[in-house]
Formats: sequence, C-alpha cells, structure tokens
Amino acid sequence: MDTTPTTSTVRPDSGARPRVLLLFGGRSGEHAISCATAGGVLRAIDRTRYDVLPVGITPSGRWVLVEDDPDRWSIVDGHLPEVEDGPLEVLLPQGSDERAVTVLEAGVLPRQIGAVDVVFPLLHGPFGEDGTLQGLLELADVRYVGAGVLASAVGMDKHFMKLVLAGQGLPIGEFTVLRPGAFARNPAAWTETIRGLGLPVFVKPARAGSSLGISRVDDLADLPAAIAAAELHDPKIVVEAGIVGREIECAVLGGRDGARPRASLPGEIVVTDTRHGFYDFEAKYLDEAGVTLSCPADLPDALVREIREVAVRTFEAVGCEGLARVDVFVTPDGDVIVNEINTMPGFTPFSMYPRMWQATGLSYADLIDELLQLALHRPTGLR
Repeated sequence: MDTTPTTSTVRPDSGARPRVLLLFGGRSGEHAISCATAGGVLRAIDRTRYDVLPVGITPSGRWVLVEDDPDRWSIVDGHLPEVEDGPLEVLLPQGSDERAVTVLEAGVLPRQIGAVDVVFPLLHGPFGEDGTLQGLLELADVRYVGAGVLASAVGMDKHFMKLVLAGQGLPIGEFTVLRPGAFARNPAAWTETIRGLGLPVFVKPARAGSSLGISRVDDLADLPAAIAAAELHDPKIVVEAGIVGREIECAVLGGRDGARPRASLPGEIVVTDTRHGFYDFEAKYLDEAGVTLSCPADLPDALVREIREVAVRTFEAVGCEGLARVDVFVTPDGDVIVNEINTMPGFTPFSMYPRMWQATGLSYADLIDELLQLALHRPTGLR
C-alpha cells in the first residue's frame, strides 16, 4: 500500500488561484470546536496559492460573512468562540457556471462577491458532518472537501456505521441501540440487555462527536442518568461494551487518480488525569495537561502495518473521500478492533489528525493544500 503523501497546486480547469469558501460554526453542539478548527486553517493556509472567503454559520443556522482573523476563532483560557449574527448574509451559487456567491444586506440590493471554486466545510456534528450540508453542496454543484452524502451520514451515525463496518468484515465491539423512547418504555428489559454487554459500558449519543454526552457506566444504577445525558444531544443512543486496550488513532487521506487511500503513522491517546474516566470533551479541549498524545505510537512494526491497513479498509467500507480519522482499540492480545470513523476530525494544528500526518512527513499547511487539491480534482455529481 503506497502511503506517500503528495501535494500539488494545479487547478484542474485554469491556472488561476482557486478561491476557497471556508465554512465553519454550525447548529450542532460542536459549534465552538468547528470555530477553533477554522482558526487553525485560516492561520496556516497558503495565501499565495489560495484566496480565502471565511463564512460562519450561526447556532441558529444563518450563513454570514465573518472576520478573516485566526485569533478571533481560537479557544483562549477556556473561552469557546462562537459565530455571531451579522449584517451580511451569504447565499451559495445555484449551480451556475460562474459559481458566484451572493451577499444579502437589509435595505441593499443583493450583490455578488465573486466565484468560489471549492468549499472547505470545517463543520462537526449534525447539520454539517452528517450528509445534510454535503447534499446542499451537491445540489448547488459546488466542489467541497471531504466525504460525500452517504459516507458522511454513515460516519455520523454510530449505529449504522457499525452495521456497515461489520458487513464489510471489519472487527467491531459489542453494542446495542436504544431507539428514541425505548428505554423509558421498558427500563427493566433494556437494563438486562445492557447487563449482557458486561461492565463498564459507554453510553453515547448515536449522532454526536467530540465526546459530547458520553458517559462511562460502571454501575447499572447510573444507567438512567447516563441515558438522559446522552439524550440531551440525540434521541437515539448507542451503548457499547467496554474494551480493554490501547486507544490508537490513524489518519487517512484519499488517493490520487484512482489510487488507494493513504494511511498515516498511528498515534496514541493516554488520559493521565484521574479526573477523566476516558477521553471526554474536557480532556480533549480544555485540559491538555491531563492527556498525553503520543505520535507516532510506540507499537511493533507489524502492528503498525495492520492498523494502517484496517484504517484504509474502514475508509473504503463507508465510501469515504478526502479525509477521515479511524479510531481503534489494540487489545493486550494484539487484536485490532475498530471503534469508529470520523469523516471530519478535529483539525486544529494540535489535533491528532494533522499531528499524525506531521509525523508521517506532511506538514499542516501541505495537508490543507492536499485536501483542497483532492476536492478540486474531484468531479461534482455521481462518481
């Protein structure tokens, strides 16, 4: 498997500098993380190669022109950034050859502010990472970075993700699914079903990320509270059996010109602060001192090869494009078990996805360039 990263700045249809609509924020609970990711990309993207148009989506869903200022979108001293409403509302092109973006302002005639060649959607969670935005961009006939409609939807929903991965012969852990209202209708029966998974279990919203709403349950008496916490983010719940093993991640990039996807060297997450029972939201974004991120992970060469191959197979199983991070467990016996695929992983310079590519020989700025070039060379529509 050829995993050598390549970069190019050749635009497929002209020699002009491509214009990138950098889209972030959104309606999900991961709004602030999306803003922080945008700050990292704004700081690193090569302005000699790309024109950048930053557009934020407010928590209510309004698209607005925002500041092209990396510091404005950073997490500082625990303060989480947010896209605020503004006077300039943005409309995407409607499938025209010009691909022109329109701005609406109260009391002013609509005006166009130039064409966009590609959208870089740095949105996490529902209404951005789940196929809904991808469908909108497909309808508008606009190129974009990352997975398409189906792969985004499957990757976002842990229930269907597990079904697809198992159907492709990939190893996954035991789990059960609580559909909306199921536990409330028959808590005793569901408690017994979950007891069969063994303890601990992890109770998760089926369609959320950044560890939002996830609880580790070591005593079934705590199960109702864990389910209630997950339901704050999603009415559908996934309950997973705990797996003893090391938490390993692997970054994947789409292949060029029909080649297979490329996998990075794997990285490892070790939670060192005992206040965190697992790699939760606070450990990820607000308590860096409580977590050790080892990249590349200290693993035997044969196991590294297996993890990279499993990551590529996972990427291919859901029909992913562009980028994804595949999270696995490595058991004490050396088995590799897929936990999940994330089709728009954390993408700040300090996130594991770019750090793993850095360890593999691809810098953050070159990684951004490669993702944009993959999108620019990919046709719109069915493929």
